[in-house]
Amino acid sequence: MPRQTPIERTRNIGIAAHIDAGKTTATERILYYTGVSYKIGEVHEGTAVMDWMEQEQERGITITSAATTCFWREHRVNIIDTPGHVDFTAEVERSLRVLDGAVALFDAVAGVQPQSETVWRQADKYKVPRIAFINKMDRVGADFLHSIQTMHERLSAKNAVAIQLPLGTEDQHQGVIDLVEMKAYRYLDETLGAKYEVEEIPAELKDEAQHHRELMIEKVAEAAHEAGDDTLFEKYVAGQAPSVAEIKAAIRKATIAMKLFPVLCGSAFKNKGVQPLLDAVVDYLPSPLDVPPTVANDPATGELVTREPRDDAPFAALVFKIMTDPFVGQLAFFRVYSGNLESGDTVLNSSRGMKERIGRLLKMHANKREEIKEVYSGDIAAAVGLRNVTTGDTICDTNKPVVLESIHFPAPVISLAVEPKTKADQEKLGTGLAKLMSEDPTFRVETDKDTGQTKISGMGELHLEIIVDRLKREFGVEANVGKPQVAYKETIRKPAKGVGRHIKQTGGHGQYGVCNIEVEPAPGQGFVFENDITGGTIPKEFIKPIETGIREALDRGILAGFPVVDVKVRLYDGSYHEVDSSEMAFKIAGSLAFQEAAKKASPVLLEPIMKVEVVTPDDYTGAVTGDLSSRRGHLEGQISRGGTQIITAMVPLSNMFGYSTDLRSRTQGRATYTMHFEKYAEAPRAVSEEVVAKVMGRVER
Repeated sequence: MPRQTPIERTRNIGIAAHIDAGKTTATERILYYTGVSYKIGEVHEGTAVMDWMEQEQERGITITSAATTCFWREHRVNIIDTPGHVDFTAEVERSLRVLDGAVALFDAVAGVQPQSETVWRQADKYKVPRIAFINKMDRVGADFLHSIQTMHERLSAKNAVAIQLPLGTEDQHQGVIDLVEMKAYRYLDETLGAKYEVEEIPAELKDEAQHHRELMIEKVAEAAHEAGDDTLFEKYVAGQAPSVAEIKAAIRKATIAMKLFPVLCGSAFKNKGVQPLLDAVVDYLPSPLDVPPTVANDPATGELVTREPRDDAPFAALVFKIMTDPFVGQLAFFRVYSGNLESGDTVLNSSRGMKERIGRLLKMHANKREEIKEVYSGDIAAAVGLRNVTTGDTICDTNKPVVLESIHFPAPVISLAVEPKTKADQEKLGTGLAKLMSEDPTFRVETDKDTGQTKISGMGELHLEIIVDRLKREFGVEANVGKPQVAYKETIRKPAKGVGRHIKQTGGHGQYGVCNIEVEPAPGQGFVFENDITGGTIPKEFIKPIETGIREALDRGILAGFPVVDVKVRLYDGSYHEVDSSEMAFKIAGSLAFQEAAKKASPVLLEPIMKVEVVTPDDYTGAVTGDLSSRRGHLEGQISRGGTQIITAMVPLSNMFGYSTDLRSRTQGRATYTMHFEKYAEAPRAVSEEVVAKVMGRVER
């Protein structure tokens, strides 16, 4: 079947924002105006199309990024809805990896909030061009220009430029003023915003609009000049008036080059400004042809190769999400970077070296699905029948294998013990956890070798709460849940040497392995192993077992059994026996050498530190800051804004359990907070001693 939409008219976009900025509502409006939904779904009623898991509808937050397809002005727009809650950063990270452009949504009252900063940094990392939409212009305290100011200050997005102005704000918000075309769009409430009138700009706003248009043209001309397009710049310098088409072309060029972030406004909830946002997606965000070709590894030679976004190129796609669907089983969402694929084709999973046959191909509309026969370069779709894929795997042409860059996820910072209530639950627990782990790369499961206890780890309390909830709902598992545990780590502060001896020679075939190592701190490097053996004091075949032994010792910890990080180990000497030396003997020697050296190297405990931002009414500022200080919080800053204070602090995760309940009671439910993992830092001695004592069983539990 021939391609229905040319690749230049395809847009792969994500809508990314802070929790509660109105992202799901904006997506719902887009689906409504593009004709996909016949009735607008409301988040607060729990009927939003994109929020299709039960927990999402109950909590009013988006957890899994659902992919959906819609059409606008003969363009195919594939939208990935991303969660705004910090516990779900993996979802945002994986969506950004496969997008070509993004809409960054901000709250017109709050401006840039902490999760907005995180998402913006992630989008910078993946070089995703963006347009911004300042939402909730109908709210009391909405301030469009101040919101742009917060983008300049908090995101260092100096090139965020208004290409619209609001037509009235708060309860007088009626629409938008388009600074490119110098027209006003007034929305008709009785048509749910589906109809609007294009008018002349009201006389009282004409001067302000003209002033902002001149600023816009100046900024756009400079940005396009930086992106290599001087058409507008030359007209601007010569004092000539550019045409609307020239301004739009310059905005597009500069946006795709990430030299400009056009800013629009509106109120998704009140159905205002959504169609111009769709126009901007089509006009200014890139098609798969506008972004650089994908770079991949040739597994045979190890060399870098490119994959052009053409249908006749060899097939290559990245799996960015695995989901279990109650009707069709496991779905693998993938983005096609080059070539095409038909249902029934055999592909190579080059990340694992396995061939698999594609069953059915589906285009997804949130949780509804449409079966298709073929996908093309630039498409986003889901495949049924891939059994051995995980997030980040490459699927490609069996004759032209390549491996695309995978997706990297942060390690979990919090864990819980889960115990099935009955024997019947035990089996279901194993099945459920395995499925959830295949869907979510930041969720880990491990079983304690000594106690047999199952431990689940994730990115925050809410993350694990939802996992436990899903176990109950989807897999029928009744489980007892332990208290949240912090994922501590250990490291060393100074260099030290150690010798590992494993010698057992009591007749018969003995065991012999001796190695000398030096350890030293290696901040931010994880684990570095250096082989400095010269003159054959230890044969080559025993070097790898020594490293394996050291790695196992790292996992077991020095102080209290937590993993050791940021250590460099240099193997510089040792001895072996012609007959009695073995891989096992040297593995044990390596482990013993590390234990000895690490104990002498001033081992310390590292704890996860969270960045916390609290928005509170002025009256409760003292109570909030006092409470954060009592939690060993380090206050980083405080911004005053219209009767509220925005307080930022760095607080150890171990002191943040139950914070939401505490904050509610201290501020009568009027303050809100967000937090996300920032870094690991050395724990104070008293804390370290208490944690070690607890782990070693010297403190009553």
